[in-house]
Amino acid sequence: MMSPRAGVPGRAVTVAVTLGMTAMTALAFWGQTDAHGTTTALVVDLVVGTAACALVPLLLHRPVTGALALTVLVALSPVATPTATMSAWYVARWRRFPVAGAVAAAGIAAHAIQALSRPPGGLSYGWWVFMTVVAYAALVGWGALGQARHSLIVSLRERADRAEAEQGRRVAEARIAERAQIAREMHDVLAHRLSLVATYAGALEFRPDASPEKLSRAAGVVRAGVHQALDELREVISLLRDDGPEETAGEGRPQPVLTDLPRLVGESLDAGMRVRLDDRTADPAALPATTGRTAYRVVQEGLTNARKHAPGVPVEVLLDGRPGTGLVIDLRNPLPDDPSTVPAIPGSGTGLIGLTERVRLAGGRLDHEITSGEFRLRASLPWPA
Repeated sequence: MMSPRAGVPGRAVTVAVTLGMTAMTALAFWGQTDAHGTTTALVVDLVVGTAACALVPLLLHRPVTGALALTVLVALSPVATPTATMSAWYVARWRRFPVAGAVAAAGIAAHAIQALSRPPGGLSYGWWVFMTVVAYAALVGWGALGQARHSLIVSLRERADRAEAEQGRRVAEARIAERAQIAREMHDVLAHRLSLVATYAGALEFRPDASPEKLSRAAGVVRAGVHQALDELREVISLLRDDGPEETAGEGRPQPVLTDLPRLVGESLDAGMRVRLDDRTADPAALPATTGRTAYRVVQEGLTNARKHAPGVPVEVLLDGRPGTGLVIDLRNPLPDDPSTVPAIPGSGTGLIGLTERVRLAGGRLDHEITSGEFRLRASLPWPA
């Protein structure tokens, strides 16, 4: 079904069609000059032809009303035949088929009435009616075919527009998801790096009596850590500002995996933490890179939390797993005897929330609890055989 205002032509089209139909009506009038037996017939044809031409703009803007008016005229004179038949096609082009069929039936009846008053030369009445029916059927079919083609083109264009919009939405969602991943990666990296810097800075503050060599070494570690943090922060800002195709987080730098845990633990030991790593995994190098990176981030976040909220206490890290059975990571540390003495290190408070989501996306599960005077962080990750 077409919209009530579908197919309404502009002013230029209306003028052009009106002039064309006027020319056709004039030819039809000229063809009837030999058949004018009386002055009355001539006057009727002239009036009907003029009225038919005047109704063309109405037909173009209100097809059904204009077609019915032309149908009445065609019953009075054959001069209105061009515009009346054109009206049947136009209605079929822009209106529903039942409406077009009703207009065509009215046109056939009007031509049948016309043939009674002005019999066509060389044809019997029956053949005239039959040919009229065939002509109207062809016009209605032609118009319906044009309407179907137009509807198909509109439908395909709308589908293309929707597909393009959907593609744009998917690209935007992928970009947002990638940036969220970058933000999670940088949160873990920067939180770990800055907590190390804070630990070394605390040593400088509370141990001014240390030897110059130790003070120099600690200051060098603080400077290097700050530089690394600035470089990583600059990298994430440049990625988040980029409106082009997203890159994977940290592209161009090797991403940490399970086999990098000794280095991570070594950094914490250098910062003065007491960490014991118990690695019981069968083959750490066989763990998929994505799962290994997630496991690394779990341990990194656990060490960062211990350094921030329970400095100086021992931390136990247990890893156990093998292909086909999964990987279990268990971190635990005692709570400080007096939490009020723990120096406040600023943080977003969303580290464990983001870590839980990261583990869930990797197909695993993360739990954390405080029990029997200690904080425990436990993650279970899949390890395909």
